[in-house]
Amino acid sequence: MDFERNITIEAHGGIGGPGGQSGSGGGGVGGIGQGPQFHVSGTSHWNVHSTSETVFSAALKTKQRKPCPLPVSSFTGRQETLQEIHQYFGQAQGTRLVFILHGLGGSGKSQLAFKFVQEAQVKQRFSDVFFIDATSEQTAETDLKLLAPANDNTPEAALSWLGSNHNEWLIVFDNADDIALDIAKFFPPCTFGSILITTRNPQLCIHGVDSRVSNMTLDDASNLLLKLAKRKAIQDNKKELAIAIVKELHCFALAVSQAGGYINARGDLESYLTIYKSSHAELLQRNDIQGQSQYSTAIYTTWDLSYNKLSSKGKLLLQIFSCLHHQGIGTEIFQRASLSGLQMDDRDFQVQVNQVLAQLGGGNQTWDALTFDNIVGELQAYSLIEQNLYDQSFSVHPLVQQWSNHTTEQNMSFIQTCVLAIIAMSSYFNTEDFKYIARLLHHMTRLSQFFQQPLDIQISVRLGYIAEKQGLWSDSEILHRKVLERRKKLLGGEHPDTLTSMNNLAWTYWSQGRWSDAEGLQVAVLEIRKRLLGEEHPDTLTSMNNLASTYASQGRRSDAEGLEVAVLESRKRLQGEEHPDTLTSMHNLALTYGSQGRWSDAEGLQVAVLEIRKRLLGEEHPDTLTSMHTLAGTYSSQGRWSDAEVLQTTVLESSKRLLREEHPNTLISMSNLALTYWSQGRWSHAEALQVAMLESQERLLGEEHPDTLTSMSNLAGIYSSQGRCSDAEGLEVVVLERQKRLLGEEHPNTLTSMHNLALTYGSQGRWSDAEGLQVAVLERQKRVLGEEHPDTLTGMHNLALTYGRQGRWSDAEGLQVAVLEIRKRLLREEHPDILTSMSNLAGIYSSQGRCSDAEGLEVAVLKSRRRLQGEEHPETLTSMSNLALTYWRQGRWSDAEGLQVAVLEIQERLLGEEHPDTLTSMNNLALTYWSQGRWSDAKGLQVAVLEIRKRLLGEEHPDTLISMNNLATTYWSQGQWSDAEGLQVAVLEIRKRLLREEHPDTLTSMSNLAGIYSSQGRWSDAEGLQTGVLESSKRLLGKEHPHTLKSMHNLADIFEHQARYSEAEALRKAAQDIEQHRNAAPRSTQTDKLVVSPAKLALSGTVSEDPTKLKKAKKMEKSIHILLWIYTGKEHRTCLAQLLAVWVMVAMESLGVPLFWYVRTRSVCQPTTRNCQIRTMALSITDVGSILNYLHTSTYLYTLSL
Repeated sequence: MDFERNITIEAHGGIGGPGGQSGSGGGGVGGIGQGPQFHVSGTSHWNVHSTSETVFSAALKTKQRKPCPLPVSSFTGRQETLQEIHQYFGQAQGTRLVFILHGLGGSGKSQLAFKFVQEAQVKQRFSDVFFIDATSEQTAETDLKLLAPANDNTPEAALSWLGSNHNEWLIVFDNADDIALDIAKFFPPCTFGSILITTRNPQLCIHGVDSRVSNMTLDDASNLLLKLAKRKAIQDNKKELAIAIVKELHCFALAVSQAGGYINARGDLESYLTIYKSSHAELLQRNDIQGQSQYSTAIYTTWDLSYNKLSSKGKLLLQIFSCLHHQGIGTEIFQRASLSGLQMDDRDFQVQVNQVLAQLGGGNQTWDALTFDNIVGELQAYSLIEQNLYDQSFSVHPLVQQWSNHTTEQNMSFIQTCVLAIIAMSSYFNTEDFKYIARLLHHMTRLSQFFQQPLDIQISVRLGYIAEKQGLWSDSEILHRKVLERRKKLLGGEHPDTLTSMNNLAWTYWSQGRWSDAEGLQVAVLEIRKRLLGEEHPDTLTSMNNLASTYASQGRRSDAEGLEVAVLESRKRLQGEEHPDTLTSMHNLALTYGSQGRWSDAEGLQVAVLEIRKRLLGEEHPDTLTSMHTLAGTYSSQGRWSDAEVLQTTVLESSKRLLREEHPNTLISMSNLALTYWSQGRWSHAEALQVAMLESQERLLGEEHPDTLTSMSNLAGIYSSQGRCSDAEGLEVVVLERQKRLLGEEHPNTLTSMHNLALTYGSQGRWSDAEGLQVAVLERQKRVLGEEHPDTLTGMHNLALTYGRQGRWSDAEGLQVAVLEIRKRLLREEHPDILTSMSNLAGIYSSQGRCSDAEGLEVAVLKSRRRLQGEEHPETLTSMSNLALTYWRQGRWSDAEGLQVAVLEIQERLLGEEHPDTLTSMNNLALTYWSQGRWSDAKGLQVAVLEIRKRLLGEEHPDTLISMNNLATTYWSQGQWSDAEGLQVAVLEIRKRLLREEHPDTLTSMSNLAGIYSSQGRWSDAEGLQTGVLESSKRLLGKEHPHTLKSMHNLADIFEHQARYSEAEALRKAAQDIEQHRNAAPRSTQTDKLVVSPAKLALSGTVSEDPTKLKKAKKMEKSIHILLWIYTGKEHRTCLAQLLAVWVMVAMESLGVPLFWYVRTRSVCQPTTRNCQIRTMALSITDVGSILNYLHTSTYLYTLSL
């Protein structure tokens, strides 16, 4: 389609000639214009109508109008801002368009404007561009006169002409920085035309649309540096060095330009960074070497121009701002400091600080906001500071801070000390505003080099308080130690203030896990107070309470209890049973009881405290809410999660209403409720709370605050529970790195994080990584805490679990026995930790096939837990489940079933049918049904568990995959091989994708699928999978790991089915040699000696003598189904050996083929049961490999999860 076009005639002045060469006085005058030119588009006939405008334009061109400068040839980046300007001036014509580029001097505003003009001229966007130097009113008028008609050489005439000129012109007002300049008076008197302004004064933004020109992007800045330095990033591999340099220069345009010029003239990239760090002030004020810029002034000189225009008060405030962190500088710092009543010990210094504040509108508990705002306005007018409109805080460019510190007219050390005093005074105004305290920290730490200086004592105390509130214990320690030294010198070692300082320093030690250092100070304070004040003075009792906390942290719980009982008795007698201090003592003693596992004693005290506080203080008093919180913790420890949830929900709602949603106490309440949700298996609820809390803490406290790191660790735990191990690992690695840097590698919190990361590695099957971390943790705990500290014992237990997962049972047993012996010696006989150790050791015994040893321990643990914690406590139910597992391993399935049914019924009633623990119990009971051949019952439970887990956890959660695996095993037992295969293939594909191909769970799935292929006679498919499993197990776990040995037997079975008997026999012999070498026979050592070896030899000999018999055996596979079922008894090994011999003879003599059987047994039997029973059930004889392997290793080919 063709369109008709209107004929357009344009008449305008010719292009001016080029300017002269640049000299010391500037460039020469532009050449004479070429006169008016006419451009016609179209082909129709036309007449030219020359207007007065055209004649006037020609007349103007004969004058010496100043051209708009070109951008430097090295101009780089700023594409987003350029696009923004083009888009703005590309709007519909006929209205005035004003765009303001504002920012700090040297940020590149003018170059950006020149670049836009250049691009616009290429696009022929404007009919003409007029450049006005707006440095002052005089320069602006001078440039405007060049536009005026010859007969009226005034600025007003030029503006009048522009106002009547309806062409699409653009005026560029450059460097409109003077705050006294009224830029609007130089706007043409019309409602059209385009105006572009560059300025340091953000107040000019009222005239139109604005864009702040700040730092360049990292990539643009490094590219600019390389251009100016004449270095090629690719050839010389200088990009990384350039990035490091521009980072140090904060990507500030003029600073980067100066650096590039310096490097090009007399340096190199490698040395510049070192020179800059040592002599940055000298480099940034040099005028002799510049980059490609029309400015010949250095960056410091550029800012000096603005500094010299400031009032004395403006200069003072800029110097103070330069001592603070460059962001988040709030007016409230100065307001709160002025209004605080903090009294310094050094009165002269306090007078000096108040004089400084008085110049800013405050001091002596007064505040004049208008005065302060006026001073701030001065700095803003020259873009020396910027204001964040979101929170009204101010920021200073880091380079401006360096420049200001260099050019200060006062003693900089005095200014910095005054700033520390102002920070300390402002914290005194409201000590409970945690959000504000967190903001102060950034400013305080910028001046941390002064902590070692002799600051005023009260200032040091307040700064120490800020540091400890934010978990900066090393800074807090420095400040408190300095205070203590000065007080000892000034007041003596036994003055009350000195003792307070000793206590403060002890608290700092305690918070760093340096409990012996804390104990030393606290014992000294206690002895002095006992001697000077008496044993029952309130301060003495406080010291006893503090020392008790340190004893508890050292695991010396009985020592802690002794002190707390004494304190409580004294306070009851002296202050009464309802005094706040008495209630605090009851609260503390309850916590000690809880650490000893004496939950009923703890609950009794906590209930009493809560009732008194409700009555005296009210239900929503902070102390009442604290009591509710601690009581909820006791309920959780007893497994009473519903009761805990009720209390925690109440506390959270009250905290939100009375405090605020982001108050630290509110966040703690959210964390506690999240942990309760986690304990109930409500992981999505737990995650939502934990994420919300973490976001608040990151915003309020910072990403590296101890509480923030704790929340990250808790969230990682929730991710782990959801099977999101990679997400958990990501958080835990971050937490660990930050704690190592902030707290040190031996801080208790750091060691806890290492332990958590090790657990995540274990969940991923990365046992060597887990072991490495756990060994490191244990060594540090032994060195720092001692070999008998509770945390050290926990570290030994964790390492033992990792050894167990690697099949290193003797190593695991050694650690667990040591833990148990120490706990028995230090704690009371039935302490919860002792019962836990007994249970752990029983698990090790069970894994070694020592079921009678395991049973003895588990029966004792269950008996104690029933008496101490009740039949329905979670730990009691765990003990019942563990004992059931031992019964199961002994083949006592009815005993196992009885316990598992009881556990399941209690959990369904208390936790609900969909709680994770309930589902685990259903899974365990299904396994017992499966072992009894009750596959329909097993299948019913497994299907139910699988459906619930899919719905609650998702189809790819580890627990869901375990359920799919278990159900596949049941299908396999029922001969539903296609169904079994479908599930196992799905599990394998998911594990390969989510975990990795060599993750232990993935290898288990491969082995399981190989078993199903074997059942279908798909030997080559089975062999391929099993070979892969064996190779991976050898490489990852080692040749002696039980899983590796199991894979060797599985592969040998597959070889036998393919009549590859020599390969099978070689593989089995290799496995047996390894077992003998590691001096740790498989779980059924005696059974193997009496039963398995003779049977295998007989069968192997029979078949190998006549390979044709195997063909005959395969023909009879579908019709011969025999199960030899041995019910455990004291003499079962002998019976089994005899029966197997009989069956072997029958096979050899009657059938002429090897007979295949299915044997279920365990190495240790009940002495009270002496009978053996034989039952028959359907079983394909193709399962010979599974049977013999099972008998040999006492483990299932198919992994069933308990």
